[in-house]
Amino acid sequence: MKVEITAIPDVLLITPKVFADARGFFYESYNHQTFVEKTGLDINFVQDNHSRSQKNVLRGLHYQIGKPQGKLVRALVGTIQDVAVDLRKSSPTFGQSVSYILSAENYQQLWIPAGFAHGFAVLSDVAEVAYKATDYYAPAEDRCLLWNDPDVAIAWQLSDTPIVSAKDAVGKLLKEAELFA
Repeated sequence: MKVEITAIPDVLLITPKVFADARGFFYESYNHQTFVEKTGLDINFVQDNHSRSQKNVLRGLHYQIGKPQGKLVRALVGTIQDVAVDLRKSSPTFGQSVSYILSAENYQQLWIPAGFAHGFAVLSDVAEVAYKATDYYAPAEDRCLLWNDPDVAIAWQLSDTPIVSAKDAVGKLLKEAELFA
């Protein structure tokens, strides 16, 4: 497993060792001991989530204020642009974002710690995304940062107008959002 520090040092890009041959491929998508050894993070994941979306669907930017979730995200099918936005007011990277292309072909995963908003856009015809979370979904704590906030200025790589949920269409601007200390 290879771990790369991103422009926001707490967000990590992880590339597993993949064994491929004429039959297909095999890799460990998650191994707690290896994760701890390579990242220095002893994380307890409590929930796995899986979504399927069509091209130009944009999900996010989601976070939980009272029960923040760290997320380990990967694309099982297709290709996504995965985004993390730092919502920690005390952080030197507050309000900044990082974006990576995750796909079934590159096997990469993005570790997004608690204190960040997370979202993704589907770049392929269809994508299935799975992620591990460090806390349970808590609807009362659920918040949404507006996906096209000009102060965050994410360069979404969509080929057409994004398809968003009613909740995501009315997300809060960074300057109005509930934030982390």
